[in-house]
Amino acid sequence: MTALYKKDVNHLKITPHTTWSQQFWEELTPYKDRISDHPFFMNMANGQLTLKSFRYALLNFYPLVAHFPSLMGLALAKATHFSEFGVTETRDWLIQNIKVEERHLNWYRDWAGGFGIALDELDRVQPPAPMNAVNHYLWNINTRGTLVESLAATNLAIEWATGDWSNKVYQGIHAYTDHPEVSINKRTIAWLRAHAHYDDLHPVEAMELIKLLCGENIELRDKAFNAVKNGLAYYEMALDECYKVQQEDCL
Repeated sequence: MTALYKKDVNHLKITPHTTWSQQFWEELTPYKDRISDHPFFMNMANGQLTLKSFRYALLNFYPLVAHFPSLMGLALAKATHFSEFGVTETRDWLIQNIKVEERHLNWYRDWAGGFGIALDELDRVQPPAPMNAVNHYLWNINTRGTLVESLAATNLAIEWATGDWSNKVYQGIHAYTDHPEVSINKRTIAWLRAHAHYDDLHPVEAMELIKLLCGENIELRDKAFNAVKNGLAYYEMALDECYKVQQEDCL
């Protein structure tokens, strides 16, 4: 994250959790941990993931990364009722971050290229159903759900878990440096480095916006909670599919 970006988002004040938001966060943490501590990412972080499995994940997770700015754009289109508490703050935050996510997309393409995946492969990929389910869910919730559900499923669920696992993988990515078919350099690990260093703040900001949007509305709180939980469940489903490839490759 650039210094300018940090300066721009500093206006979003992070407040202490209330009783409900603390419970919200704590009850969802185990679901997030199922992703960040998933055996697939543990293998990736300690250098034991096979190149075939690594490429499989990079390729089939690409649509999730590629569509992320568009998903946030769908949420932004709902941020129009400025008299409602939290809507203006959410609109400003989404506008600032959509461009950031677009830059991250280019960095992800560089990461995939460093592991031998051609750009044409990325642009033509059609993930298997267990990996594509998360994409369908996010498109659905960002199209049909409320503003707070969109934010919860996309910017809390996905980015919360991603910040956790990317930090672990970034610490161990150099285990692949000596692989003859892999290029590890500043450019090819830019996506990992960015997410390891900034996504610890992003979900906290998303949670702050969820608190603002929900206020005292219990129905909205429940909808936000279920959106996060479902987003994490679909994310885990995709990882389970990736891990099958790793297990088969190690037989």
